[in-house]
Amino acid sequence: MANNLLSVWGTIGSVLLAILILLIMITIHEFGHYVVGKILKFKIDEFSIGFGPALFKKKRKKSDEIFALRLIPLGGYCAFAGEDELEEERKKKPKKKRKTKDDGTMSEDAPSGEPFAEIKEGENGTEETILLTPAPEEAQTRTEGEEVSEPTAKEPAPEIPSEEVSISSEIPSEGAENAPAPPEEKDTSGLFTHKKPWQRILVLLAGAFMNYLLALFLILILLASYGQSLIKVGGVEAVEEVPAEYSLRADDILLSVNGKGIYVPADLYFGLNGKKEGDIVKFSLLRKQEEGSYQRQTVEVMLRGDVKVKNSSDYHTVWPALGIDVEERGDIGYYMIGTTYHRFGFFETLGRTFMYSFKISGSIFRVVGELLTGKIGIKTLGGPVTTISTTSQVVAANGFRGFLEMAAFIGVNLAVVNLMPIPALDGSKIVFTIIEWIRKKPISRKVEAIIHAVGIVFLFAFAIVVDVLQFV
Repeated sequence: MANNLLSVWGTIGSVLLAILILLIMITIHEFGHYVVGKILKFKIDEFSIGFGPALFKKKRKKSDEIFALRLIPLGGYCAFAGEDELEEERKKKPKKKRKTKDDGTMSEDAPSGEPFAEIKEGENGTEETILLTPAPEEAQTRTEGEEVSEPTAKEPAPEIPSEEVSISSEIPSEGAENAPAPPEEKDTSGLFTHKKPWQRILVLLAGAFMNYLLALFLILILLASYGQSLIKVGGVEAVEEVPAEYSLRADDILLSVNGKGIYVPADLYFGLNGKKEGDIVKFSLLRKQEEGSYQRQTVEVMLRGDVKVKNSSDYHTVWPALGIDVEERGDIGYYMIGTTYHRFGFFETLGRTFMYSFKISGSIFRVVGELLTGKIGIKTLGGPVTTISTTSQVVAANGFRGFLEMAAFIGVNLAVVNLMPIPALDGSKIVFTIIEWIRKKPISRKVEAIIHAVGIVFLFAFAIVVDVLQFV
């Protein structure tokens, strides 16, 4: 009973730790947006970790920024003011003004009762300025039979030199001096869409950059503390057709194939893909010596079969071609192949840190490509729930080493995926910004907002579907 209870608490602890890893990576991503936004003087409305109802919320009086921790720990956001502002809402209609036409009359009709100016040519080629005030409507309306008196002649206006005539485009109406002052224009310099394109691109890139930077740091700690995870041969089947000197041996640790480093299993699979039976392949490996130490060697291996790799998880023709022995466990046979951790010198560790991060990034693009081309099924993917479940299992089995591995993997994943041109993600927003930069004007903000809205709905639906398929 006690053991079962400890097992349950251990599982719960692993799940909570997995959620913590996800939250850390999301927080550092949004923090990247926030820091660069503050440096470039963007106005920020809210910095939130999680979605849904707020568990904690605080507002800074100085900047009006809201910091929130929300119920669902599967995401987060840094909301910039005006980020989703529609173009139609930004365009304010200018106030109507009466301007003087070329003929001296006003460009728009003055309201009833308001004076307006008219310039007419007077005697001797001079110009006259006449201020006309329309009569009230009731005075302009005549009833049937009413006599209308002839207008009396007026004295001609005094001659005014044309160069002294100055007509204001706006004639103040009665009581204008008591009219309220126009409202002050709102400062829009900090709005997201009012910033220069290169500034917006930097802000959008900052989240992925911070994820990648943290992942690099974690990989460096992992490789320096525990070493790099490498493929280790458990056993090789001896056959007469292949001399021992052209064969792998038990306890060999594989470093590279045909000059290409092996950082993830797919590197080995695709490094051998297309090779035929009898081909000689050059391996760099660590070979165990009699005294138990390992020595780096370069050996040539003769393949024992053709290698045809369909996708990044297809090893079915790889191990037989290398002569890897099979161990029977009950009714199931297992290839005698595994992994081990090996530590390198400081400078090699530093170089392998960058290479390992690049390999993780490349594997993500490879998987996406295989998904789009149908080489792998959608069931091979997982959403947030699957990520938390897998992370908790790795952490439970490997402790802090597993924590570092999964945190680094998730960090690189977030960096790469967020830069993909998928609507609602940073990569898509960068594409829209670049188009605006080239065209010198944005695509309709309304159209862009609709695209991103559809994109985020699709992403949520996709995440739910791939998680559900894991249990079907």
